[in-house]
Amino acid sequence: MPTALIADDEDLQRAELRRMLAAAWPELVVVAECEHGPAAVEAIDELVPEIAFLDIRMPGLSGLDVARAASGRCHVVFTTAYDNHAIAAFDAGAVDYLLKPIAADRLAQTVARLRERLQAAAGAPALDSLVDRLAAQLQQRQAGTSGRAPLRWVSASVGDTIKMFGIDEILFFQSDEKYTRVVTARDEAHVRKPLKEIAEGLDPQEFWQVHRGVIVRASAIARAQRDELGRITLQLKNHGESLAVSQAYGWRFKPM
Repeated sequence: MPTALIADDEDLQRAELRRMLAAAWPELVVVAECEHGPAAVEAIDELVPEIAFLDIRMPGLSGLDVARAASGRCHVVFTTAYDNHAIAAFDAGAVDYLLKPIAADRLAQTVARLRERLQAAAGAPALDSLVDRLAAQLQQRQAGTSGRAPLRWVSASVGDTIKMFGIDEILFFQSDEKYTRVVTARDEAHVRKPLKEIAEGLDPQEFWQVHRGVIVRASAIARAQRDELGRITLQLKNHGESLAVSQAYGWRFKPM
């Protein structure tokens, strides 16, 4: 029997898609439901579903990030609230998409295509270049519509002093209970802003999330070391601290 995973950070959306799939494809077995990207990557690694239904916007890792990690291992269907213009790149045919709210007839078309691919024993396509193209399109659209200015400075209160850090100085951000630790090559401080909120102002091409609680500047990484258990640790340029990479983000450090 075919197997699938559903990843969406909204409980009602996951439940509704599962209900609709049960009606449209009764023999499909949903082996996992995930509420964020890292959990989806781990479930794909452990359960190896044939199909992944991925919400594009999820905490931790986006659906696009999960698709990169799963590239070539399962068929991907994106679920999204973006309009047709924003997702024109999907028409390349390597992946399918469902617009929210999901229509039963559109889901039926998607199910028919997935059945054909599975019956033909067609291997799951490599998605890296397509996902990169989609990410660029959606990032441009978000920049034009969100109104949120990119983060250029971080101000941190230290006693009676306000420290100012230019974004180009910062090596990494790290969650620290109710604060976020901001680290440069020569200094560090804590700010009263959650990492998730800081991440919204960062360029994801420049700053990579490598752990639920860590975002690091990609150009500050000197090397990634993998131990005998497969755990990855990052060594930074101009800083002695090592950063652990969680399993869900290990795909970033595969050899090219």
